[in-house]
Amino acid sequence: MRRSAQGRGRLLIIILIVTALFLITLDLRGVGVLEGARQASQTILSPFQRAGTVVLSPIKNLISDITRLGRTRSQIEKLRADNAKLKAELLNRKDADAQLDQLKSVLDLAGTAGFKVINARVISQGSSQSFSQTITVDIGSNAGIKKNMTVLSKFGIAGVVKDVYSNSALISLATDPSFRIGVRIAGSQQIGILSGRGNRSANLQLIDNLTTVQVGDILLSRGSISNRPFVPGVPVGYITAVDNSAGAIAQSATVYLYTDFSALSVVAVVLGAPANNPGDVLVPLKPQPTPIPTVTIYVTPSPTPTN
Repeated sequence: MRRSAQGRGRLLIIILIVTALFLITLDLRGVGVLEGARQASQTILSPFQRAGTVVLSPIKNLISDITRLGRTRSQIEKLRADNAKLKAELLNRKDADAQLDQLKSVLDLAGTAGFKVINARVISQGSSQSFSQTITVDIGSNAGIKKNMTVLSKFGIAGVVKDVYSNSALISLATDPSFRIGVRIAGSQQIGILSGRGNRSANLQLIDNLTTVQVGDILLSRGSISNRPFVPGVPVGYITAVDNSAGAIAQSATVYLYTDFSALSVVAVVLGAPANNPGDVLVPLKPQPTPIPTVTIYVTPSPTPTN
């Protein structure tokens, strides 16, 4: 029995080998038997291939979409980075233009009066030691800066040097409540003391009542002995309101300061002034805005009815 099974197995192997050789011979001679078999198998498998394509197509599309989404996100991130860089460059350009404009104006102001100045860049606002209104500039004693030197803006008085270090200096602004400067009315010798009030609105106390001041009068620095802390003739501000209260020892007024202290980026420290007082040469040429008039209404009480 076992020998019979072994014989049948050998016979089957021989038949398969002969059949394979026969088919290979036919294929080499160009007989289309195998081609028909291929076509038949393709016909049988086509529905399965189409079904596979239908099933796999969404997966392929999803993979493709994910790939494209990744590339799109990368492009968006690059565009955002480029946009941020351009914005930063634009801001830097605007800051540079503003500093250049302030520097040109303050040098023109100093040059007209004959002041010897050194320009400085504002590096910080405010003081870390107190609540005073100050700025810090990027030059100090190494550049010849000393305490009680006048500091100019493009419009006029900005403040005075308060403290000096090797490579920086602390400037007390004209808005500081502790700030005091002697001033005079342009075109006259009417003098007074101007003090800061924490903003661009300052207080003026005139020395006497001999001369009547008016809204719109321009104030210039009166100057100090040896030009420290203040050189003469620098624009300070103009009068917006006058208080002529009856019985007052001296007139007082409200003054609008020329300097825009919130936009200071470049200032100039006055190292020296000419021997001759510049007088009114620095009086601003452009007209001052007309302040809104203040109207005081007095209410007269009605007489008390008598019974």
